[in-house]
Amino acid sequence: MTEHFVVTGGAGFIGSNLTLELQERYPSSKITIIDDFSTGHFKNLYGFNGEVITTDLRDFDWNTLNTPTAIFHQGAQVVTTETNQKLVMEINTNATKRLITHCMKNNIKLIYASSGATYGLTEPPNTVGKGELPANIYGYSKLACDNITRQILKENPNTHIVGLRYFNVYGPRESYKMETKMSSMVWQLYLQMKDGNNPKIFKHGQQKRDFVYIKDIVESNILAMNSPSGIYNVATGTPEDFNKIIEELNKNLGTNLEPEYINNPYKFYQEFTQADTNNFLPNYKPNYNLESGIKEYIEWINQNENIIV
Repeated sequence: MTEHFVVTGGAGFIGSNLTLELQERYPSSKITIIDDFSTGHFKNLYGFNGEVITTDLRDFDWNTLNTPTAIFHQGAQVVTTETNQKLVMEINTNATKRLITHCMKNNIKLIYASSGATYGLTEPPNTVGKGELPANIYGYSKLACDNITRQILKENPNTHIVGLRYFNVYGPRESYKMETKMSSMVWQLYLQMKDGNNPKIFKHGQQKRDFVYIKDIVESNILAMNSPSGIYNVATGTPEDFNKIIEELNKNLGTNLEPEYINNPYKFYQEFTQADTNNFLPNYKPNYNLESGIKEYIEWINQNENIIV
C-alpha cells in the first residue's frame, strides 16, 4: 500500500522541511500540502513534487481527501504577538479540533505541532502536565489543543494522536518569518552579523533557550507515526545563552564581532526555557547541539541563496 501523507502548513518553515524529508525518505508515497500561504512561501517548496491545496483550514472539508496514512498538522497562526484572541483560537484550536475529530473517526494517524509556549513563564525544567500557564493567546491556543487531545485519548485510547511541543526551533527555510518577526534568534543575529555589524542583544546575553535544530524536529514527527499517543516535548534539554549563539556565528562567519547590549523593554520576557527530557518521545534523541546545528545551518545558507526570501 502506498503511503499518503498530508502536511498542513507545508509551505512554512517546519512544514516544508518535513515535507521534503518525507519525499526523500518515502519516494513512492503521495504527499499533499494544505496551506493558505498567509505566512508560508513558495520558495520553501523548491524540489517538492506533490500536490498543493491552497485553502483556509477553518473551512477545509477533510472528507474531500482520500484517507491519508498520516496527517502532520503544522498549520497555525504562528505570530505569538497577535492579540486577537478570537482569531488565534479559531485558527489554532477550533480548526485543530475539527481535524482531531476527523482523524479519530477515520482511523488516521495525526501528529500535530504544539509548543513550548504552553509553559509560559513557568520555571524550568518544563514538564508535560505541570506548570502549563501560557503567557499569551498563542500558547493558550496550543494548550487547548493538548487538552482536547488528552480528553479524546481518555475516551478513545486506540486513537493515534501525538502532540509535539516544539521549543526554540532554528534552521533552513525560516527566512520568510522575518516578515512576522517570528524567526529564531540564530537567524536574527546572523542577519546582523553577516554584513559585519555588531549584534544587538538584551543585557547581558545570559537569557537561555532550549534551541532545537529543524532536522531534529522533522525526525520527531517521523518517529511519532510509530510512537505511543500523547503529548511530548521536542528539544535538546540543554539550554544555551544568546552569547553562545554569537560565539558560534563568529566562528562560522570568520568574524570577531562583540555583542552590543541593550535594555530589554519587555516586562514579561522568557529568561530561561528548558525541556524536561523525561517527556521526550520514545527513541527520540536530538542529533544536534547548538554548535553543530549552527555550523550546518551556515553551510546550508551559503549553498542555498536562491531559496532565502
